Amino acid sequence: MTATTARPPVPIPVLDVGGTHVTAALVDPSTSVTLPTTVVRRPLSSDAAADDILDAIALAASALPTGHSLSWGVAMPGPFDYATGVGRFTDVGKFESLRGVDVGAGLLERLDGRAARLRFLNDADAFAIGEYRAGAAAGHRRVIGLTLGTGVGSSFLSGGRPVHTGSSVPPMGHVHRLTVDGGPLEDTVSRRGIRARYAALRATPQDGLSLLDVHDIAARAMTGDAAAAEAFRYAFDALGRALAPWIDRFEAAAVVIGGSMAQSWHLIHPALTTGLASAARSDVPVLPAQQPAEAPLIGAAHWAQDRPDAP
Repeated sequence: MTATTARPPVPIPVLDVGGTHVTAALVDPSTSVTLPTTVVRRPLSSDAAADDILDAIALAASALPTGHSLSWGVAMPGPFDYATGVGRFTDVGKFESLRGVDVGAGLLERLDGRAARLRFLNDADAFAIGEYRAGAAAGHRRVIGLTLGTGVGSSFLSGGRPVHTGSSVPPMGHVHRLTVDGGPLEDTVSRRGIRARYAALRATPQDGLSLLDVHDIAARAMTGDAAAAEAFRYAFDALGRALAPWIDRFEAAAVVIGGSMAQSWHLIHPALTTGLASAARSDVPVLPAQQPAEAPLIGAAHWAQDRPDAP
């Protein structure tokens, strides 16, 4: 009798498309590990023409080693028709040229022979699924994932699947559609909101203040700038107060935070938990992502498989 050796699983190819870059990689579906030597990160201009954007995404995808599955997972920001692969970007300041464009068909044509199916999902959903499979959300059946960057991305995950409808989640499952203190949440909890709040709090405006970005304001907060610290406190206390009722409705066991702003955890976490506590939700753990960069890739890989909800 001849012993047989089990073949390693076929890697899953994935794309994570952002406003300034696109990342391509191969993921081992059996271990939920991104194969580190395969990660390709390329710049991407979200205000370019549609063909140029699709060319840039396909260029990153084509740089992956061969021998992978023909079913791809693609994490995309919204608004986007994830079922049909058509862009719905309108008045969001990025990817406007993709409005009405069949992104799926365009990429399949450019990846001729290397892709048979593309499964699109929201980038915040990809992040949450990745953290559920191999990160801070593991072991929590119902969890809320937040990505904090230019704005607030969100995912309400039940058993590893995003929930977009029903009374237990905000409209379309998106926190950014909520209001706080009489206005849209993202007027307060966003890059523009924090910058505007900091500028308004400065008693004596300084030259170049308008050029400061969020990471600059965070650095100032660390050196004792009271206005900078207050700008962060105000934004994330508001996020906690807006989010608290939905934690109850969704019966979430944890909130997992990722995104570029999460690097300022020392400023975000105390303010967010204070906001939650003011709404009597101090018992829900608020956790930093364990896979902040790789979670969207891992999530997209699981979504690409025939049964993305399989354990």
